Amino acid sequence: MDHVSPKKHLGQHFLAEPEIARRIVEALRLPDGVQEVLEIGPGMGVLTGDLLQHSEYQTTVIEIDRESVTYLERNFPALHGRIISADFLKQDLSQLFPGQPLSIIGNFPYNISTQIFFKVLDHRQQVREVVGMLQKEVAERMAEGPGSKVYGILSVLLQAYYTVELLFLVPPHVFIPPPKVQSAVLRLRRNDTEKLACDEKLFFKVVKQAFATRRKTLRNAVKPFGMSAEVTTDPIFTKRAEQLSVADFVWLTNYVEKHRAGGTADFEPAVAETEE
Repeated sequence: MDHVSPKKHLGQHFLAEPEIARRIVEALRLPDGVQEVLEIGPGMGVLTGDLLQHSEYQTTVIEIDRESVTYLERNFPALHGRIISADFLKQDLSQLFPGQPLSIIGNFPYNISTQIFFKVLDHRQQVREVVGMLQKEVAERMAEGPGSKVYGILSVLLQAYYTVELLFLVPPHVFIPPPKVQSAVLRLRRNDTEKLACDEKLFFKVVKQAFATRRKTLRNAVKPFGMSAEVTTDPIFTKRAEQLSVADFVWLTNYVEKHRAGGTADFEPAVAETEE
């Protein structure tokens, strides 16, 4: 087999420019103690070939497309035993790489890119770095700071645990088939925050709820937590979610935990349209 057909239902757009592939692989920094590198969706292996040039990496690939898996098995014998034929979103990284810190890399399918990063957050103690190509608008949202209209749930959650850098843009014509949007390469590197100074499960809920109602002030946004008007007099409650930094959300989480009404512990936030 010398070719893999890109599949629309898998969101596949194969990178066909070796120089860009090289730049993406060179963006990996492999923090101290990291040797394991997991590539998501290698397709025809344009990134894989460069990764395998680095003998210091323990490169593993995960691919849901059986045609790609067959291609990789035949054309990359060095990957023997390190090709996982599975859906990344359904995997437990702590079982795949027990006790091993991890760097993740890939040309991520547009249709699941945000889900990939939520999965990274689930394994934030293990995933020390991510270098990924995804839709430009999504990458910009993740890297944006407070005060921007594109600053959202993933911006806050990722920046709570990672340093997020938008590295460079990639035009459509270097893909097969060309997507209808521009792409961008993003790098996440784990910061020094091993644990936030608040209830982290509640932090995620507060952030999601605040942005689910991002056009409202926080005074209205936190009502589902049972927060009465009497306890939302601090000036922060006149702001909107997009104005708050990670530190502000940590403060807000602690305040909600202290002042919320009983029985709201299992409250599940609405889904924010901005993160769809």
